[in-house]
Amino acid sequence: MKALSLSAVCTALMMTIATASAQQDPAPDFPKSTIKLVVSAAAGGGNDMIARLVAERLQAKWGQSVIVENRTGAGNNIATEYVYKSPPDGYTLLVSPPASLTVNAALFKELRFDPTKIDAVAITSYIPNVLLVSGNSRFKTAQEFLAFAKANPGKLSYASQGIGTTGHLTGALLEQLLGTKQLHVPYGGAAPALNDVMAGHIDFMVADIGTVLPLAQDGKLRMLATLTKDPSPVAPELPTIASVGLPELLSDTWTAFTAPPGTPMPIRRKYAAALREIIFSPDIRARIEQVGIVPWGLDPEQSADLIKRETERWTDVVRKANVGMDQ
Repeated sequence: MKALSLSAVCTALMMTIATASAQQDPAPDFPKSTIKLVVSAAAGGGNDMIARLVAERLQAKWGQSVIVENRTGAGNNIATEYVYKSPPDGYTLLVSPPASLTVNAALFKELRFDPTKIDAVAITSYIPNVLLVSGNSRFKTAQEFLAFAKANPGKLSYASQGIGTTGHLTGALLEQLLGTKQLHVPYGGAAPALNDVMAGHIDFMVADIGTVLPLAQDGKLRMLATLTKDPSPVAPELPTIASVGLPELLSDTWTAFTAPPGTPMPIRRKYAAALREIIFSPDIRARIEQVGIVPWGLDPEQSADLIKRETERWTDVVRKANVGMDQ
């Protein structure tokens, strides 16, 4: 009887260990070959930085080669389509900002992929956008700016990185919330837009804090508010947009890892756990926070939920503003 009891205990213990092991590694046979991270932006940006940090750590952790490939163009659609049509085996992931997952279906008349079918893996981090003006602007605070914009429709101009970009759509959302119309001036990227804002030719702009922080520290730009719920770690003194009376004007740029439709959940969970471990490791966290990136580490379900909610929110903004890339 004692032997039977001991056997039963051993069996139960082995089952417990097996269960715990399965929870720790939901896809124990993955990976067996090279992994490709396809970045939808050019080398040097925030998403590319995250992808390359992750690639280095994943390669060391899993013992397989991890390569980063930049496929730019068409508002992130080229890279997204490539990954969408790749085998759903976990060996090809997309690393992208929100656009192709959330707003491009509303901006473009035709896409060669269905954003709603893309499998979420993880959202590793985000970078707050900020409302900014020239360092010599008459607007010293966000409250002054918002009061003037509301009382003087059409008197202000705002720059963006281009039609359909986050800066453009956030400006459109601001117009909708204030019930006013301002002059939108699209540029071919952030640099020329920021130059005209600094020179005072354009009244305001929305851009990510990592890009503009050095210019603000030099006095060339003035950041009025961060467009996120929480203060930015690199500028904790900067008020949030909610604290100045416009909590609906939320805008950030996050880094999403997504996979082709049908990628097994155990593989996605394995990635999510590894990505969270990497992004919150002290050295990686310190490195990305220096440039304004905030670690997040959402799992597949949380990521899918965020993508769905942000799709609904920004699609509504696009339609009300009548914005289209094919017009």
